[in-house]
Amino acid sequence: MEGAPEERGLRSFRGPRELSQIDVPLGYMMSGPEGHAEIGGDSIGEPRYSIGLARRDELHLIPAIELAAARLLVGHAPERVLAEATSESDLERARRAGHLWVARSSDRPVGFAHVKVLEPGSVHLDELDVHPDHGRRGLGRQLVTAICDWAARAQFEAVTLCTFRDVLWNRPFYEKLGFDIIPKDALSPALASVVEDETRRGLDPARRVVMRRMLPAGASAA
Repeated sequence: MEGAPEERGLRSFRGPRELSQIDVPLGYMMSGPEGHAEIGGDSIGEPRYSIGLARRDELHLIPAIELAAARLLVGHAPERVLAEATSESDLERARRAGHLWVARSSDRPVGFAHVKVLEPGSVHLDELDVHPDHGRRGLGRQLVTAICDWAARAQFEAVTLCTFRDVLWNRPFYEKLGFDIIPKDALSPALASVVEDETRRGLDPARRVVMRRMLPAGASAA
């Protein structure tokens, strides 16, 4: 599917889509408005990235990121799933709700994270993608961190997601970020519905896991 590990990008798909590499985080500093982070740029010629809430004028650029990242999962998901992209109308609803973050390079989106509130007390990471050209720069890790920090400050108790069980750079990546597998018999009705939807769309439920990271309410989740 992908090339060597250092060439991989980031892919996490609806339910959410999957992480297609293990990101190597660079140092980052919080600056500007709350929820905005600057990453990298410490070496000559190294791009500087920022992470913050999405703007309306960026939404039309996000589906291309999603589709480019999807190619990294060829062989792990059906082609029809890899051809899916979030509609601009869904992205606009997420933007208005404050549920859509982007990673930017030179003020242009190169990655994004989209969350949904499916049930009281938790948020669900529905989509996480970084364009392959910007992989291995810690952007996926920092997008997840931004979501967890926001969710903790907003008094949510947990962040949930779905990912591949047997792909090295999926479940193990999230485990390193503090996510644990939720047993199938412990899934809430909302999360069980996510799994059912994935199965209808052609994903093998035996290869999927639902994960959860518990959060310290009102505090940074980093």
